[in-house]
Amino acid sequence: MTALPRPHRDDVLIAVAGLLGGLLLWSLGLDTRSGHGLEPRSLALVPLAVMSGAELLRRTRPNTALAIGCVSMLADQFTYGSVATFAMFTDVVYAAVLYGKPAAVRRIPAVSVVATAAVTVTALVVFQDAQAILVGLLFAVLTVAPAWTGVSVRTHRDAAEAAQLRAEQTALLAEMDRTQAVTAERARMARELHDLVAGHLSAIAIHSTAALSLDDPRTSREALGVIRENSVEGLAEMRGLIGLLRDSGDEEPAPAPTLAGVDALLDQSRTNGAASGLEFTLEDTREEGLEPPTPVELAAYRILQESLTNALKHASPGRVAVTVAQDERTLTVGVTSPYGDRPGPRAPGSGAGLVGMRERVALLDGQFAAGPVTTGDGGKVWQVRARLPVEEGSGKA
Repeated sequence: MTALPRPHRDDVLIAVAGLLGGLLLWSLGLDTRSGHGLEPRSLALVPLAVMSGAELLRRTRPNTALAIGCVSMLADQFTYGSVATFAMFTDVVYAAVLYGKPAAVRRIPAVSVVATAAVTVTALVVFQDAQAILVGLLFAVLTVAPAWTGVSVRTHRDAAEAAQLRAEQTALLAEMDRTQAVTAERARMARELHDLVAGHLSAIAIHSTAALSLDDPRTSREALGVIRENSVEGLAEMRGLIGLLRDSGDEEPAPAPTLAGVDALLDQSRTNGAASGLEFTLEDTREEGLEPPTPVELAAYRILQESLTNALKHASPGRVAVTVAQDERTLTVGVTSPYGDRPGPRAPGSGAGLVGMRERVALLDGQFAAGPVTTGDGGKVWQVRARLPVEEGSGKA
């Protein structure tokens, strides 16, 4: 057998207040039908006590409380009556709508209206007097008024809860957007930082290893020159990035690199790769007058920069071919380098460069491929190729 739930503290207070109020009225002789009920007069206390018990269930079992209340109200009609019983019945009707199931919101008000109409018509037929309408009005006060008050309060309560839920969902979505934005910004900063310094640090690692492995003052001096040049350029680019991150708006930010700087990038790669037996060539077949959007041009430059850095670190001696092409719809960049074991010093790699290139291309809805490719003579080359859309509206926000 299922035990009744523990009544709410407020319901206990209402039940006690109703019972004590009814006892006070009874002790003062204030009845609703003095001399027109069953004797003894104390019988009116029975419906009063039962109605008080129903109040204990008004929140936890509203439908049960309403059923008990209806029976108590009917029994009260055969006694001297109590105003407190009437008052608690209206509260039970109100609570049944406010705390009951959604079906109660639809049924109880409608039933109260139909019952009021039926009572009014019955009273008119029985008493044949216009004053019988007062009976209908009293019944409406007992049923219709509290039922529709409960509907109004419940509607406003549900609207408030829905508004609170929407506010919580909006706050949650805002927090998710903020977290995603922070994550995306951190990834972007990581890509920029890697692309800025990876080439310089790789050249420093290669030439410092060469200087340590060869006991030749001239070679060591040349290596130190390359190391110093790359260190200064790397520090300058790092300083520019840090200044951009700290920018308060007082200074103009440094312009983003463009494909016009590919020649300088290749000159630097030739200097850094000479010791590894690497040669660098450029094939630029872009059509005249076509300028890609800034994000696309920056991504293409960084992809070429990182591909050349990877060639310095991993390519075997030979020719590194850089290609740039563009039409009205696509900007294509590629780097092909010798693939295989190579003698001499090598710089370690972590794979972050390839990840960064893929992310850049994915953000622009482009296509990216990188890996070994077999040539017609049976040899192998490492090929990096990126196709970036240049049409208006391409890319992800």
